[in-house]
Amino acid sequence: MCLVRYRPPVNKITGAMPMVMFERLIGDLPDLRQLTLQGLGEPLLAPDLLAMIRLAKGGGARVGFNSNATLLNARRAAELVDSGVDWLHVSLDGADAGAFEAIRDGASFDTVVGNLAGLVAAKRAAGSDTPWIRVVFVAMRRNVAQLPDLVALLGRIGVAELRVQNLSHTFGDTDPSGAYREIRDYAAAEALWTGEDRAAADAAFAAARRAAKDHGVMLRLPSTGPHPGGCTWPWDAAYVTSDGVVQPCCMVMGDDRVALGRLDEQSFPEIWSGAHYQEFRRRLAGDDPPDVCRGCALYQGTF
Repeated sequence: MCLVRYRPPVNKITGAMPMVMFERLIGDLPDLRQLTLQGLGEPLLAPDLLAMIRLAKGGGARVGFNSNATLLNARRAAELVDSGVDWLHVSLDGADAGAFEAIRDGASFDTVVGNLAGLVAAKRAAGSDTPWIRVVFVAMRRNVAQLPDLVALLGRIGVAELRVQNLSHTFGDTDPSGAYREIRDYAAAEALWTGEDRAAADAAFAAARRAAKDHGVMLRLPSTGPHPGGCTWPWDAAYVTSDGVVQPCCMVMGDDRVALGRLDEQSFPEIWSGAHYQEFRRRLAGDDPPDVCRGCALYQGTF
């Protein structure tokens, strides 16, 4: 379900934003309010992650990221609590090893759950209110029935919140036989957007609500019906790849799909106010949105 699964692997140095680029970007954004330190890979692989957190926090921004938690051992958990990072979201797409490991190829359910519990313990040991810990579950045909059991598991661990979301994109704007074929086919096979899935999804969501009430877990569920046109990303925020390509959001994923500028050619403020951004905003606000937005769950109101 993640684009990385269908791309050649990169090492943690090649796949990380250089610190000098990050420093220049932060310097160009003196009014930055919130920063999410992640791209299409695992943030705990980034060699400068702690330095990036501290630099952005020093400027007054709230900072956090999503993680698959496979590398979130006791030492890393303590370092993150000490860094003052504001939130940490952990991806957990199943309530048992069979379901989880079939989705998260190469990950260990026991390791991830143990690391998640260790993060809760590290936060308590430090007497810290941060990071806010949220588990994120991507609901699909293969795993949606596991939601109630996952809520109960999180209640036992001490995680306060579970966010359930749909797959982010249909990739319907891409060539059916092109580079995005595999992830396009995966979305078609697993997405809960069709009418035939709604009864099963609604039943799982209702059971999850009851479990959340019983276990004291905050639960956010996605919409099962489309409400197109609700995206405000290009006016509120931006996504910058590790190579410095500026995109309108993280939902479009591959930088070959849309690029609004490059940090090695222009400053971020120049890109943000430039003609490409202005045209993208104009189309998104009208009746002819960019093709890359049409299959987006956020644009459709189902994310």
